[in-house]
Amino acid sequence: MSGQRDTILSLRDLKVEFSTPNGPVQAVRGVDLDLEPGETLGVVGESGSGKSVTFLGMLGLLPKSARISGSAIVNGTELVGASNSTMRSVRGQQIAMIFQDPLSALNPVHRVGDQIVEMIRAHQNVSKKSAAATAVDLLGTVGIPQPKDRANQYPHEFSGGMRQRVMIAMAIANDPQVLIADEPTTALDVTVQAQILEVIDRLREEMRMAVVMITHDLGVIARVADRVQVMYAGRAVEKTNVDELFAHPTHPYTEGLLRSIPLLGHQRLLPIPGSPPNMLRPPSGCAFRPRCLFALDACAGDLPELRAVGDVQSACIRAEELTLGVLT
Repeated sequence: MSGQRDTILSLRDLKVEFSTPNGPVQAVRGVDLDLEPGETLGVVGESGSGKSVTFLGMLGLLPKSARISGSAIVNGTELVGASNSTMRSVRGQQIAMIFQDPLSALNPVHRVGDQIVEMIRAHQNVSKKSAAATAVDLLGTVGIPQPKDRANQYPHEFSGGMRQRVMIAMAIANDPQVLIADEPTTALDVTVQAQILEVIDRLREEMRMAVVMITHDLGVIARVADRVQVMYAGRAVEKTNVDELFAHPTHPYTEGLLRSIPLLGHQRLLPIPGSPPNMLRPPSGCAFRPRCLFALDACAGDLPELRAVGDVQSACIRAEELTLGVLT
């Protein structure tokens, strides 16, 4: 990946806050990122770290209790505060999303072909017949056998992996420039998981799409990502390329995630102690401090910002020590 390239998607200080009877929940606390054509950005972290909420908020897909601020620009169009008509023109056409559970994302009472047709005609001025032919072609593109027959079937007639392929077909129906895949391989067995990831990666290369891969599975990240953004308590705590992530983590949370991966020859997992913070009352300073094995008194001070540590960015005041292997 080299040469001068344009940024398709740019987030700056994106924040998402939910109003609750007990007070505001700070789900996303200032996320920055840039996405370029043809690359895959992995966004990783535990459940509740703000991964999915960041992108659902950007696309205006959160409930009314959510308050979004900051900036999210797609090809020069600001999405934060945009009108409904602007959002409709962006969603599904410039940015598409594969949701975590395809069974609930698909309408159970409509044939899958008709649902793809609806997606196409929402953004393109084509006949129903033409859109139906395109839908069949799309099902074939994502590897569904006998696509003409399967287009006339209902979601419950498909396996989990095949439903996920239908969701991918719907997502690419209008040649989006950005594809957001939210835990696309959850609950799939290893073989089907590999097939789904291969389909997404092949389409990224063929269509020059940028892909955001949201996952808690570092195995998925190792397979498909170019760059990685590690999130904790609604903030990015590390930004790095995929090779550096596994070779030289610069944040204790990232190291904790890596230590939690099951490995051949290791009988015991090493889970991260404690639990993620209550975002109604996040801790002062570094949010990971109560769980961190290397925390200092200084970690309770100012909220640590991302800073350069070699070729990566880290939000830990002890990042250099961690990189050098001084902290064990």
